[in-house]
Amino acid sequence: MERSEKERALIAEAERIFPTQTRCLTFDPELNFVVGRAQGSHLWDVSGNEYIDYLLGSGPHVLGHAHPAVLEALRTVPEGGTSHLIVNEHAVKLGQKIIEHVPCAEMVSLHSSGSEATFFAMRLARVYRKRDKILKFEGAYHGMNDYAMMSNQWTMGGSVFPKAVPNTHGIPRALHDQVLVAPFNDLEAAASIISEHRDELAGVIVEPIQRTLVPRPGFLEGIREVTANFDIPLIFDEVVTGFRVALGGAQALCGVTPDLSATGKAISGGLPLGVLCGRRDLMEIANPKRRLQMLPFSMQTGTFSSNPVCASVALAIIAELEKPGVYERWGDVGRRLRQGLRDAIADTGIEACVTGVPSVFEIWFCKDEPHDHRTAGASDFYKSVRFSDLLLRQGVLKAAEKFFVSAVHTDEDVDHTVRAFHNALGQLADEVT
Repeated sequence: MERSEKERALIAEAERIFPTQTRCLTFDPELNFVVGRAQGSHLWDVSGNEYIDYLLGSGPHVLGHAHPAVLEALRTVPEGGTSHLIVNEHAVKLGQKIIEHVPCAEMVSLHSSGSEATFFAMRLARVYRKRDKILKFEGAYHGMNDYAMMSNQWTMGGSVFPKAVPNTHGIPRALHDQVLVAPFNDLEAAASIISEHRDELAGVIVEPIQRTLVPRPGFLEGIREVTANFDIPLIFDEVVTGFRVALGGAQALCGVTPDLSATGKAISGGLPLGVLCGRRDLMEIANPKRRLQMLPFSMQTGTFSSNPVCASVALAIIAELEKPGVYERWGDVGRRLRQGLRDAIADTGIEACVTGVPSVFEIWFCKDEPHDHRTAGASDFYKSVRFSDLLLRQGVLKAAEKFFVSAVHTDEDVDHTVRAFHNALGQLADEVT
């Protein structure tokens, strides 16, 4: 792909200014780019090259880029101010919608990121239980807070459960023993760990669909049962799945109701929004009036939380998602893409498999379909990045791991992408034989 002098200069400046550089994961420097604009399901770099976008800003643009309803909210709401600290009408209406749709939601708090929402959920659990330790599942990603960055998707070592391993430098050593780890999709092992450590645990946090690994039948139901038996709050991290897989999130689909849930990405429109919701008795721990009553209190506030711009955009997106047929067509597009990828794998004979749901799925370059973090570790990371590069050359942009599908990807997008699947996997198969 051709790069203009302007874009080459911007790439060089990004690499000089930002430690994360352009954030474009590629083995080929010529494929590195800077975004110029985006509209609907497509994105253009500064040089004018066009891409079908399955990165979608890491998932939030479920209605595509620059949707008219989002632009209208952005155009009108800021006239009344962009941030007040005191709650506003848009935030109240958004809270009402969250409670209407999300099964566990009896009360709501609004934040600026999913990382904040999961962090505050764990803090509420600690206050409720008067315990410090949190159990998570190996390979799960719950944001960038220190507790979440233990044994997340890039975990190394830690062959014996429930020892957690820090996945970034800079986490205080004092926290290393405050996170316990269990294997995803292994109910017997997870239930045993929870039971054994029940007197230490403040809460259990889980992605109901871990990255793109779908829970085995009975797994979430079993985790719900064992945590309820010991009165240990169960936290669902639905930052990815909330409003993406259904209006009520994965908990509505699977029929398992957690005590707390973090969500927000799919209704953010790309703005900084995180939502924490759950049982009233747990959420009320954040009521500052409890300090006057000498009751346990968990502070969870932020200067920009509940700002009217983010709240109004979220309301506009929910209104679009509530329209008849949106999820049905969305699911159909995702199923066609996913099946097209599986057909390309079969036709080219390359060793790979696909996991996930229609609106977010992933290709793994390994023989057997993974069901947890350790089996996913058999996937060839080099092939994954190389596959992404080969797609990028054909104008298809995906995340390093996932394909995020929007509700506005077209039939033409699907046809182009499926052809690109066949071409890229065919070339990759030739390279490795």
